[in-house]
Amino acid sequence: GVVEACLLHMLKRRAAGFLRTDKVAALFTKIGKTYAVAGDICKKVQELQQQVESRKNQPNGQESLKRQGSTTSKTPVLTPQAIKHIWVRTALIEKVLDKIVQYIVDNCSKYYEKEALLADPVCGPILASLLVGPCALEYTKLKTTDHYWTDPSADELVQRHRIHGVHGRQDSPSKRPALGIRKRHSSGSTSEDRFAASAREYVESLHQNSRTHLLYGKNNVLVQPKDDLEAIPGYLSLHQSADSLTLKWTPNQLMNGTLGDSE
Repeated sequence: GVVEACLLHMLKRRAAGFLRTDKVAALFTKIGKTYAVAGDICKKVQELQQQVESRKNQPNGQESLKRQGSTTSKTPVLTPQAIKHIWVRTALIEKVLDKIVQYIVDNCSKYYEKEALLADPVCGPILASLLVGPCALEYTKLKTTDHYWTDPSADELVQRHRIHGVHGRQDSPSKRPALGIRKRHSSGSTSEDRFAASAREYVESLHQNSRTHLLYGKNNVLVQPKDDLEAIPGYLSLHQSADSLTLKWTPNQLMNGTLGDSE
């Protein structure tokens, strides 16, 4: 909705069309005539709109029979909010919204007044740049409104890291480095790998994830295992699951992957 408001800010009347009630649709259609990427979005939106109309006009009995008989051709179920913003939404899911907005910015004089947001030499390019991030994500799971006020899950943080890592290094961006942990008196490499994997899984469990919520975390909390040993700094965290609270403390050496031969 915010992107749509930016696109409509001081749009020329002849660019939107005098008789068109859906100005965003008119803008995308006009751009699609000269820009192939926008033209592809126009075709996909028209197909979606036709599928939505056919679903509306279909009796309930025929719809249920069609659902039982055909599993390959699934008509997407779009909410009224999704249909309202179907042009921007489709371009976002197809990962080309940033390219379309950048094209509009580059050719703003054709479609916008001089005082328009997208015609501004600073604000226009900034808007196009801000859309690069959202267009890099895979929208495989839609979140409800109550997710807006919670921390991102560990899976989402890992996905962001992988997207960022693609530009940084090309060897293996999706593979996270293993913790450099070796177990003393190990009988073989298999047990070492198993220990390192379990330690890595434990450290990963300290972050926010889909099973437990991280309520509190504090680093450099000193714990003294025995009277004759020095206090060891570590990470203290409180986690909430569906039926319990768990208090964890992990040495900083294990968190940093520098345990080495320490017991």
